[in-house]
Amino acid sequence: MRIKPFLCFVLFMLFWACDDTNPKEVKKMIVQEIAFEGAITLDTVARLLDEHSQTHYLNEVNWEAFPYQPKVGFKIAHSNNQIWLKYEVEEEYILGEKTEPNSFVFRDSCVEFFFDPLSDGNYYNFEINCIGTTLLAHGPGRRPRQYASDDVIQNTLKRASSLGTQPFSEKDGGHSWEITIVIPAETLTQNPDIQLKGLKSRANFYKCADGTSKKHYLSWNPIQTKKPDFHRPEYFGELVFE
Repeated sequence: MRIKPFLCFVLFMLFWACDDTNPKEVKKMIVQEIAFEGAITLDTVARLLDEHSQTHYLNEVNWEAFPYQPKVGFKIAHSNNQIWLKYEVEEEYILGEKTEPNSFVFRDSCVEFFFDPLSDGNYYNFEINCIGTTLLAHGPGRRPRQYASDDVIQNTLKRASSLGTQPFSEKDGGHSWEITIVIPAETLTQNPDIQLKGLKSRANFYKCADGTSKKHYLSWNPIQTKKPDFHRPEYFGELVFE
């Protein structure tokens, strides 16, 4: 029996709509350049981001099984071949137990920046909990990943949280916190000659807290997978650095 062309088209469209590898939306962001000369501090970065950068929001709740949505905004810019980020979070529960580099910080109250600088599917995952403990790795997918050295994490990447650096167990009752992050280009160890100015790249921004009483998974660009999965570069949005 031959299938009519129109029916073939309808079946193809239904299959395409159900295929979770086809992104339905790709957000695009212009990352502005902030000119600054001289020594920079994290306090100065936070102030300049507040003065010059737009706030974007992590408002994609991708999975019905995890409906809780804390309020999360972030600001991003670049300066002197550094990426500047600031996250601002309001959530009911906070947790900050992990203190070792490359530990499972995603179980704590955690913000994340997944960055594919060359748009070739090889990306860095910066995962930073609310007391600044960082997991940083590079690769083409969830596995395999090459983890950054403790020296890169502790001495190259810069960050400061309003909650300080001391670990604590879960607290309820509603909390606000913010974290400022400076990512120098030399942190991108697999791309040693990279220049951010003029770069067209792909990225996504996340908030999670696997180990809290209100587990959640928010993203900037939407993700169409059946289960929570941030390691999906096909769902990254576009970043264009001025």
